[in-house]
Amino acid sequence: MSILLSACDSESPVAVESTPVFSTSEFSGGETTIFDASSHAFSTPAPNLSASSLEKHLEGDVEFEANFVTAPAEVNPGLGPIYNNISCINCHARDGRGRPPKVDEKFVSMLFRLSLPKRADAMNGQPPIPVPGFGTQLNNRAIFGTAPEGTVKIDYTEQTLTTTDGTRVHLRYPNYTFTETYQPLPEEVELSPRVALSVFGLGLLEAIPEDTILAYADEADVNGDGISGKPNYVWDVVQQRYTLGRFGWKANQPTLLQQVAAAYHDDMGITTSLFMTESSAGQLQLTEHGATPEVSDEILEVVTFYVQTLAVPARRNVDDPQVKQGEQLFAKAQCASCHIPMLRTGVLAGVPSVSNQTIQPFTDMLLHDMGPDLADNRPDFHATGREWRTPPLWGIGLVKRVNGHTNFLHDGRARDLMEAILWHGGEAEVSRQAVEQMSKVERDALIAFLESL
Repeated sequence: MSILLSACDSESPVAVESTPVFSTSEFSGGETTIFDASSHAFSTPAPNLSASSLEKHLEGDVEFEANFVTAPAEVNPGLGPIYNNISCINCHARDGRGRPPKVDEKFVSMLFRLSLPKRADAMNGQPPIPVPGFGTQLNNRAIFGTAPEGTVKIDYTEQTLTTTDGTRVHLRYPNYTFTETYQPLPEEVELSPRVALSVFGLGLLEAIPEDTILAYADEADVNGDGISGKPNYVWDVVQQRYTLGRFGWKANQPTLLQQVAAAYHDDMGITTSLFMTESSAGQLQLTEHGATPEVSDEILEVVTFYVQTLAVPARRNVDDPQVKQGEQLFAKAQCASCHIPMLRTGVLAGVPSVSNQTIQPFTDMLLHDMGPDLADNRPDFHATGREWRTPPLWGIGLVKRVNGHTNFLHDGRARDLMEAILWHGGEAEVSRQAVEQMSKVERDALIAFLESL
């Protein structure tokens, strides 16, 4: 399919202003910033940790990399009985970003959320409805003697977009097919693919005051700019009430403690004090489980502290003329309306290293309608099937060096940053069209800016 978009001539690059639109500071993570652009860029402790905090971080690092095995065992028992992976690090390699599998490759850092459609009269903001016999996540692996729930086959449909200057960009649309399910799935099942997100800088995002995030919300688009970011409110199992969602592709987790506990439970079949019921509950193959969590509160705490205190890699090439031009174009295309460049953290109890920091995450932490092409059509609390949380952009230029790929978006369909941009729709439609209308020189500058983050 060829799409020709007409617009005014954009062959001449925009002039670089003498002052930046954002900040030329290289300190993306404030005092947690590290100047390391190597393959370890996402895996380094924040440099402002105290000696005792560093020790706790390193304890968490060991547990983050620990492989779980089938019980009974002397070390790390409790895996499964159904699961997606055996450790945190296997999904978040080098604390970085996952990708969809290549042809004939096993799923390693990608999974699929499941649910049933909500009734038309259901209250807004309710959690996803579990699928009987499957729950809310498809576990494609299992311990010996237990059947995996199934897997998913991915193939792609190619389409071509032609920009105003005649450049042809090939986009691929993913198609998913359930295979080898241990029992039939309902025809109306809702399926949402998710690649693993990077885990550095998360403590800083947790430390952003709620009022700061809500100040960017404009659900009714009162100011008429076409951007209507809204918060997600999700169930906090510790506080036993609905609170602001911050983490995950749809901001469906309120805290890093709950995010970590949910990953143990959903991804590895490991129980904690937050989630004591086995992920295989409701299945005939459910194994007996005692009253003791398979991961202690002490381990849960240090792993949470580990992801709260990973350093953020510094920006690079901030004085490069092409990067500065790309910065101007990023602002001109209104990308910064959702990818807020600079925020200030508040105080995060027990984590002074991330408190009171000026950071450059390029996110508003809010949900946005991204249009029908990126929709998973699976609601999650207040997030609709077309809405996604704005992902932070810091470190995005180092993904290839750290993780060996350039797959982006929630399902990894985009094979580079330009493809990712051109998939944007909905509230980002105006921004996408602005990029389509740029000259090649301008688009190259925009990518250079993104790669500097």
